[in-house]
Amino acid sequence: MLRSKAIGGVLGALCTIMFTCTFVKSQSTLFNIPSTDVVAKKKTYVEFDFVSHLESHDKGGFQIYVPRVVFGVAKNLEIGANVAFTDALAPNQPVELQPNIKYQFYSNEKNGVAAAAGGILYTPIAHRAGVDTFGLLYTTVSKKWQGAYGPRVTGGGYGLVGRANGNGNEGGAIVGYEQPLHRRVNFVTDWFSGKNRFGYITPGLSFVVSKSSAFYAGYSIGNFGRKNNALFLYYGVTF
Repeated sequence: MLRSKAIGGVLGALCTIMFTCTFVKSQSTLFNIPSTDVVAKKKTYVEFDFVSHLESHDKGGFQIYVPRVVFGVAKNLEIGANVAFTDALAPNQPVELQPNIKYQFYSNEKNGVAAAAGGILYTPIAHRAGVDTFGLLYTTVSKKWQGAYGPRVTGGGYGLVGRANGNGNEGGAIVGYEQPLHRRVNFVTDWFSGKNRFGYITPGLSFVVSKSSAFYAGYSIGNFGRKNNALFLYYGVTF
């Protein structure tokens, strides 16, 4: 299943969007991986994600709908929740609640370095049969280079806690890259290592819609499995 958000976020979804003239700052996921950003105190971020494998259901196609909301509850601390709905050929697909928390424990704007840690709980709230409850814990570090077109690189690791055996790797690496292309357009790609539900690479573009909103379009490609890929779209706004 796609979507690590807190994922996402894929982790993940966790989010705010605050813009400089060329670079989307402070969105707390890229596509799937958690960034080092957090929602500002007393701000609220709302997002809607759409993920689809572009074939008919009888050929393995599916759609995933993920509304998300995140609150900045204190300086450098955010909490949120995602709800994931899946539409596929098999009936009674699980509905999954994904509460999450993130703390930015280091930030040096002069050097462009930040670090954060957080966790996401994945628990089914409808059609629970055969679906386990487990957690994802992670830490990330990022480096942003100065200049109008300076990129940002993110790296880190994640581990899965309480997941049933036989569902793939129990952790791995987190990697992300963001490159401004234009005042309102950025190239974005992120990757979870591992052969599990989080193991995807997602390249795409982000578009600044306004000072408080952005639209992302990408394509997720699985680390394993035939036809393990999907279109990934999301729109988010900060209040």
